[in-house]
Amino acid sequence: MLTYSFEDIQQESMYEHLYRCIKQDILHKKLRAGEKLPSKRAFAKNLGVSTITVESAYAQLVAEGFLYTLPKRGYYVCDLEREEPPQQPPRPASPPAREPARRTYWADFVGSSVARDMFPFSVWVKLLRDVTAGEDEGTLLTDTSAGGIRQLRQAISDHLYQFRGMSIDPEQIVVGAGTEYLYGVLIQLLGRRWGYAVEDPGYLRLGKIYEKNDVVTHHIPMDQHGIIPEKLEESGAQILHITPSHHFPTGIVMPVSRRYEFLSWASKGADRYIIEDDYDCEFRLAGRPIPTLQSIDVMEKVIYINTFSKSLAPAFRISYLVLPKHLVTRFYDTLGFYSGTVSCLEQMTLARFLSEGYFEKHINRMRNHYRGVRDKLLAALRQSPLADKMKISAEQAGLHFLMELDTQRPDEDILRDAEKEDLRISFVSQYYVAARDRRPHVLVMNYSGLEEGKIDQAVQRLCRAVLGENSALASAER
Repeated sequence: MLTYSFEDIQQESMYEHLYRCIKQDILHKKLRAGEKLPSKRAFAKNLGVSTITVESAYAQLVAEGFLYTLPKRGYYVCDLEREEPPQQPPRPASPPAREPARRTYWADFVGSSVARDMFPFSVWVKLLRDVTAGEDEGTLLTDTSAGGIRQLRQAISDHLYQFRGMSIDPEQIVVGAGTEYLYGVLIQLLGRRWGYAVEDPGYLRLGKIYEKNDVVTHHIPMDQHGIIPEKLEESGAQILHITPSHHFPTGIVMPVSRRYEFLSWASKGADRYIIEDDYDCEFRLAGRPIPTLQSIDVMEKVIYINTFSKSLAPAFRISYLVLPKHLVTRFYDTLGFYSGTVSCLEQMTLARFLSEGYFEKHINRMRNHYRGVRDKLLAALRQSPLADKMKISAEQAGLHFLMELDTQRPDEDILRDAEKEDLRISFVSQYYVAARDRRPHVLVMNYSGLEEGKIDQAVQRLCRAVLGENSALASAER
């Protein structure tokens, strides 16, 4: 039977060690495609570890696309070289859905926000005071580099190594005032003559930003693993923008086989690049964070982008790029005349927040908070009139999950009734642009801005909206 040694694993947990051993055997083809792995119980007994250790390692490998399961038959090794069969061509495009008008809602399942009592204001104020009174106060009055101050880039580099396993030189990092600004930087850096491919369904604002920057934008349809490679090739696009670790809105985690397909696609053209958007990687609520596409890129074809807007608060507007080394020189030669777009004061405070360990503590606290909100929301839904009319999925990967409804009511009718209940909700069908075959009746349940004290009543209102039971009760409740 398959066996591994657990001696000298140092600080690594037992399940992480087992996960890494199996993963290496798959990558080195010691375990071949289609090969069945031992049952959890038998494997645990043979290794002298708990069943939970084996189960956790298997679950992580399934999440990353190295293993797949068959009901009542066990775990099998995925074929990492298998290509997906050709798909039918997309039907003629339909007009894009319009986002709901901005307003304040009693409960919001769409927007992102952070509860006031969850942000460490006292720590931030202390670090801010230390920065203004510190030895580097002269730096606060100087014009900053287009890439950001050295202290913050070093702190981000250290954080990426510790949290995401990415070995990045600080010089590769470019700090900017939000991801929307950095999208524009990338367009200037890579050029407007190329087509830019985005996911469909996907983050609607992204496509609008590309289109407003006068680049041809291709909305590429997806299957259960992400963007369809054949459709990407047919589009003629040279730049691919994807969210492989947690797709919005479907929650898809791209398997490793598809990731290698896209790296192979990028290697076939000198001007082909992949923009990897890792927007909420800190909030995977089960298992290890999914490894980044950048960390397995050996051809320098992946541009990594992330933000502190999700982990700190949307108002911070501090994001960053990780450029391949050969693009760093091009960036400073062509765009180095720009001044930094984030103040030195904020950059230096954030650098200390990261390097002194406060960010890690904050993330752990936020993760526990969000896990509690999610669990309470799921419990309330499972005890509601919707319990036998819904199917929950993608609840582990980030700050939203999907709720597929068993209903014949059009999504538009449910949205209208939710407005009457003073709820802001959205459906997956609203995030398509080009695809005609929109997936109906699937709610995107973003709980990042949901107050725990409102969960029970929010579920009651949601039930009335979904079931079409708006009545005098709704008015009386308010």
